[in-house]
Amino acid sequence: MTVEQLIWILIIISGLTLMMLAAFIIIQLSQPKTTAVIPKLDQISQDNRLLLERFIEKNGDLKLYVSNTFADQQRKSSEDLTLFSDKLSKTLDEQLDRMNRRVDEKLGAGFEQTNKTFNDVVERLSKIDAAQKQIEKLSTDVVSLNDVLNDKKTRGTFGEVQLKQLFVAVFGENKPSIYELQRKLDNNTLVDAILHAPDPMGDLCIDSKFPLENYRKMMDKNLSELERSEADKLFVGDVKKHIDSIALKYIIPNVTATQAVMFIPAEAIFAEITSRQDDLWLYGQQKNVWMASPTTLMSILTIVQVVLRDIERNKYAKEIQEHLIKLSSDFDRYKERWDRLLKNLDTVSKTAKEVNISSDKITKQFKKISNGESINSTDDIELIETHEENE
Repeated sequence: MTVEQLIWILIIISGLTLMMLAAFIIIQLSQPKTTAVIPKLDQISQDNRLLLERFIEKNGDLKLYVSNTFADQQRKSSEDLTLFSDKLSKTLDEQLDRMNRRVDEKLGAGFEQTNKTFNDVVERLSKIDAAQKQIEKLSTDVVSLNDVLNDKKTRGTFGEVQLKQLFVAVFGENKPSIYELQRKLDNNTLVDAILHAPDPMGDLCIDSKFPLENYRKMMDKNLSELERSEADKLFVGDVKKHIDSIALKYIIPNVTATQAVMFIPAEAIFAEITSRQDDLWLYGQQKNVWMASPTTLMSILTIVQVVLRDIERNKYAKEIQEHLIKLSSDFDRYKERWDRLLKNLDTVSKTAKEVNISSDKITKQFKKISNGESINSTDDIELIETHEENE
């Protein structure tokens, strides 16, 4: 019998006792009160007590059984709880270890990535620092260049150096057959560069001019409109003077080309002339003086280089053609002589075959004579015929 069953039995007995007591009380209340009520109540109480004693006697060890059962259940529950706690603790430890490993991996990867990023940042900062130093140096160089360009003589030297670099970049250094620098002409003038262009152009003179002072004033926004307008007029006058000077000095009939080039070593000044100063461009055309910037002069030199290469190629092609004509004539003579040689070889071969036949016949006759054999008249005739043929 289980504990649950015993508990239910006690509950049922208690319920039945209460129901009997309630029924008795109801019956007594419905009847007239007498003095016999108390003895009956005593009797019922005594019966209940006997019934309870009998039940306790029958189930005297119920309390002990229930206590032992509860103790066993408690011990078992404690063991289960301890086992569950150990298992839970083990599971938690494993989960914590797994989480620690994952966190370590993530932290390691994050630290590695952070270290890489930090190194990249340091590298870029070093590059930025180097670039900053280059910019500072460039600023210093620009200031130095401005100081250089403030002087007319140094401006002229700057243009000559840039002109030389363009020629060297296109044709190479030291090419007197193509160009010459600082060449003295027949009129005792010294030109910055002379280009030995192919006919019909001839020797093209190129001189560097740098009209900078009035150009700066013309472009200075801090000056008044009147001052800038005055500088504009002076700038036009400067350029015209340079054009006149080049046309007078570097265009010599029957010596140089009928035109010359004015090299302007600043793209900004050249752009100003071509975009806003159309009169200057027309004035240069009238004087046969063409203006060029570093970019346009590079294009002109490149075109001349292509033309020179084409001329060289054509010259070599003409020489090759002449050699081919001579070779064709020699080959015709060779073919004629070879045909004549083949004919002679055929004759010699035919004669050699006939001589070989005669030799065989003579050998046969000698063998017969050596053996004491008689010689037929036919053989004599053949021998004589062969001898005559050989003669």
